[in-house]
Amino acid sequence: MKKLILAAVTLTTAASVFAQGTVTFNNRIAAGGTTHVWSGPNALQGNGPTDSPAGSTDYTGYLLIGTSGGMSATTTFAQLIGAPGAGAAESSMLPSSSPPTTFRTGAGAGFIVGATATFGNILPDAAAGTFELAVWDNSTGLYPTWTQASAALASGQLKLGGHSAPFTLQNIGGTTFTPPSMVSSLAGQGMQSFAIANVPEPTTVALAGLGAAALLIFRRRK
Repeated sequence: MKKLILAAVTLTTAASVFAQGTVTFNNRIAAGGTTHVWSGPNALQGNGPTDSPAGSTDYTGYLLIGTSGGMSATTTFAQLIGAPGAGAAESSMLPSSSPPTTFRTGAGAGFIVGATATFGNILPDAAAGTFELAVWDNSTGLYPTWTQASAALASGQLKLGGHSAPFTLQNIGGTTFTPPSMVSSLAGQGMQSFAIANVPEPTTVALAGLGAAALLIFRRRK
């Protein structure tokens, strides 16, 4: 009998260790809210006129990710990061244990390929969690996860990347609750649209100009 009880306790403990909260990872939900991800000259946050609910943020001069001429849908990665509790600090957020997703094209530009995000650091059926959508360029294939991409962004090795403003979701998915949507049709709730800054690489002309300036300074010092 003691062995049976011990086995049950062991199984329960193991289940709790591996239990994970879930979120519906999609920024386009029918009748549930629509947001977009853009790239452009500056980082921006906030819903625009084409979002649901509509906002006043002006994305004129920006391109939806996956649009022709914009960042590639297949090599721009997106991953949800999160932490337990409402209003959690960004420094406490961890990437989902689910792999990153990519973006859609055509009429679906600006929308991620939908999935379910699973979190090892957020319990199933948790009352609340705080999240951000992280997006980055992985055209080199060097940054398959946000952990790698965020480090590269901090060091300057990666130029294209960023994340949404933090947002809180209630009733995280588990055995009682279904996974909540990361977007909402209610103003001020769920993830808002955002743009990552498209920082261009130095042009050949600019580099030549820097080289000429450096050579001139060197000659003056001689």
